[in-house]
This record gives sequence, structure tokens and C-alpha cells, in this order.
Amino acid sequence: MKQLIRSEFKAAWWLPSPHLQTIWPSLFRHRPLLDLHWERVELRDGDFIDLTWHESEGPLVLLIHGLEGSLDSHYASTLISALSKAGFRCLFMHLRGCSGVPNRLQRSYHSGATEDLVEIIEYLRIKGDVPQAIIGISLGGNLLLKYLGESGHDSALQAAVAVSVPFNLESAVTRLEQGFSQVYNRHLLRKLLKSYMQKCRSRSFSVVENFNSIRTIYDFDDRITAIQNGFVDAADYYHRCSCAQFLKHITTPTLILHARDDPFMQPKDVPGLQDLGPGVSLELSDRGGHVGFVQGTLPGRPVYWLDHRIPAFLKQVLAQD
Repeated sequence: MKQLIRSEFKAAWWLPSPHLQTIWPSLFRHRPLLDLHWERVELRDGDFIDLTWHESEGPLVLLIHGLEGSLDSHYASTLISALSKAGFRCLFMHLRGCSGVPNRLQRSYHSGATEDLVEIIEYLRIKGDVPQAIIGISLGGNLLLKYLGESGHDSALQAAVAVSVPFNLESAVTRLEQGFSQVYNRHLLRKLLKSYMQKCRSRSFSVVENFNSIRTIYDFDDRITAIQNGFVDAADYYHRCSCAQFLKHITTPTLILHARDDPFMQPKDVPGLQDLGPGVSLELSDRGGHVGFVQGTLPGRPVYWLDHRIPAFLKQVLAQD
């Protein structure tokens, strides 16, 4: 049954602002060494996606990263470790071109590329190893929620978790051009441009005209992401791929974790109860930043709340099935 939940998360007193919550984990978080093995999946269109497996016992959980994310993202290895300790097997899905090797085709990953997720799930089904749950972070959360809304009763998942989701892509990009959030815009844009140039050099693709005049993520999406992926422009891409419009159709038990102070988004874009499908629980906290959610009573002794909340939800839901 759909519901709004007031989160029990309390931000560490020494990381009170959304920006400290967002930046601290990226700079200072310890990342465990894991025993992993990689698998390359050849896609029907001639491209590929790299998967990373962490083998242990239990139900399989698939993780999807955010914009320009990878297994090196601050949340990846720690969440895999936490899930493993809670009794889950983990599979990390690198979106096209995000595993350290440029993808082969002009097209790229993007916020609404649910066809790639569908193909990976189908590949795993044929192998006899379908994930029982999927976790999506930021952009990956938008992609996951769009997939769940498109699939309805046919998702074949028992549970899903989406964290710090940009419900309205155009509004989120606008937010990143305001105030201190411009720091994130510049950081992510540098990574996007670097990845794009590496791909052009590696695959002998022509660089888009007026490349040097790209100043924002909106510019990048308008001139590169949209055109490479069959959209008219950035506005068309954002309109067709924002997950907010798909939430009403989600029936899979789904937990959305979101902080009202997320510096990547506008507070007005947080959905209300009337916007949710029957499977969705939207858990809201006043603080937490963007994929931060750092607790802890002592400075320098952080507790990463997501590593506790996500496994607890999955154990609760999967135990009922």
C-alpha cells in the first residue's frame, strides 16, 4: 500500500548542511576491498554492458549507479559489503561506457535507458539468476522507477529501492545551476566531457560542433545526450524520461529514500501521496543531502545510514514472499 514515511534518519550534528552531507562521503569514506569478478554482456545492438559480481549466499540484488558513477562511487563497495553481511548476493551494473572502457556505439547511457535494464534482466533470466531486488542511486534510481512504472505487474521483482532520485530531470538540472550547487554542476560536467572525449578518441567518432561552448549539464544533454539517443533536444529528453510521471503505475514493493534538503533538486518536485503507485513507500527526511545520509555522534566516526536502512527494507519485504 502506498505511503509517506517520516524518516528516522538524523543527520550527524557535525555535518548539518546538505552540502557537507553530500561531499563528506565522497572525500573521506573508507571503501572496503571486495572479492569481485567481472562479466561483459554483449547487447543485441552490438554494444556491451559490464557487470561486477560479488558472490555470496542469498537472494540476488542488482545495483545501478548514478550520473558518471561506477564501482568506484563512494556508496558502491560499502553498500555491496553491507548487503553481503545481511545475506544477499550482489551484482553491480555499469551503464554503457561507465566501467572504464568507452562503449562502442554513438549512443550513450542516460536517465531513461530502461531498454538496457530490460535486456540485462532478460539475460539473467536465461542464465537462471534473476535479481529479486534492484537498487538505483540518483540517475540509476530514476531509471529504475521508470522501468517499474513501465513494467507494472510484469517487473518480476520482489522489491526495489531508489535513493536521491531526480524526479523531474529538467528541474534538477536547473537546480544545479543555482547557488553552491553549481559546484556539483561543474564537477559532473567535467566528468561528462572527459568521458565523451575519451570515447570520441577511442572509437574515432567526430566531436560535436561547438563542443568548447558547453558550460552546463543542460548544454551537454541538449547537444550530446539527446541527439545521440534519439531525442529532439534536452527538453524532449527530460520530458520523456523523468520518473515522476511513472510513479503512479508502480506495483512492485518500492522504497524511495529522499532528503528534503537534497542540493540536486527542488523541494517542490518531491511527489505527494497522490502521485504514488500502490507499491511505493516514499520515506522523507529533513536532512541528508544527495546520497549522503551520514549519522554519528562523534566527529570523524560516521555511520552511513543507507547501509542499514536498505538491507533492513529488503530483508523485511523478501521475508514476506
